[in-house]
Amino acid sequence: MEVLPAVVVIIIAIVTYNKFRLTTLSYVIIAILSITMFIGGHYTYSKVPLFNWIKDYFDLNRNHYDRFGHFLKGLFAIVIREILIRKSPLVKGPWLVAVTLSFSLSIGALYEITEWLASKVTQGKKASTEFLGTQGDVWDSQWDMSLTLIGSIIALIIFSKLHNKLIANLKNRKLIEKNTPK
Repeated sequence: MEVLPAVVVIIIAIVTYNKFRLTTLSYVIIAILSITMFIGGHYTYSKVPLFNWIKDYFDLNRNHYDRFGHFLKGLFAIVIREILIRKSPLVKGPWLVAVTLSFSLSIGALYEITEWLASKVTQGKKASTEFLGTQGDVWDSQWDMSLTLIGSIIALIIFSKLHNKLIANLKNRKLIEKNTPK
């Protein structure tokens, strides 16, 4: 259940590859996020070995892999941004940033609601607590969504210029392919 979103996104990326090819950056982000979810699903988020070592070494009260994963989920803002630029009237400016961040937060909130529903359906059994990964933190959902927002903002600041170039290259390549006789 923990890896279902990654599997769904990978399937969508494969099915739409020929009709709606994304930039390489977007595919790399999808791969990074999928690997992150697969690792969390394999070990459960609260038991990822590297982050257990970090927890022990720095005498932390929890394994922070879940929080790291939510921060990384902010990278998905670049994929959202690309879809908006290519399929909506939004191409640049503050509205593009605002709508991108809104979608990113909405996806994060949907994930938190899904976690909550899973805990209610399974009535707090072992599978539920491993899926949630709250590790006793009543503010876990707020932390997760805040980290997704921070990750999204940082991703937009760092990658937007590169992303613009990659989108322009993609559009130029499509124009060349369209005008090349077969």
